[in-house]
Amino acid sequence: MTRKGLVHFIHGKESGPGGRKLVALSEVAGSAGWRTCSLDYSHTTDPAVRLEQLVTACRDERGLLLLVGSSMGGWVAAEAARQLGASGLFLLAPAVHMAGYPSQAPVVPHENTEIVHGWDDDVIPYDHAVRFARSSGCTLHLVQGDHRLSTQIPLLCELFSSFLGKFA
Repeated sequence: MTRKGLVHFIHGKESGPGGRKLVALSEVAGSAGWRTCSLDYSHTTDPAVRLEQLVTACRDERGLLLLVGSSMGGWVAAEAARQLGASGLFLLAPAVHMAGYPSQAPVVPHENTEIVHGWDDDVIPYDHAVRFARSSGCTLHLVQGDHRLSTQIPLLCELFSSFLGKFA
């Protein structure tokens, strides 16, 4: 099978590269012919440091690059997209419009950005995602679930598979 490009996964503040969501989404990407990568960012909770680690890791990527980020990782992915020339973003409860971050609303490739956010998120309110999606012109999926979206993994996989289909 010909590999289509790289899907790079960026975990959240208190998670790791082996989290259930990212592992499940990585399996979807691998089955669809994508290379996958997920670095460990847990050595720091500073989003700017995580951003620099991602940019350094992906700087020399020459094929299609898709970034998938969860929570803080969503902010990192969104902020890195323009610097890296990412073709698309799939963001899970991204930390946008959050105090203490270097920027509140990164510029993203709107036609190829999808956000999934839980109605019952008590860490990053869903209205942050609504405001970001509206101002960015990207697709937003509001689903039943909390910040972790752990009860929605099958739906996340379905949405992600559809998202990957845009790049076939």
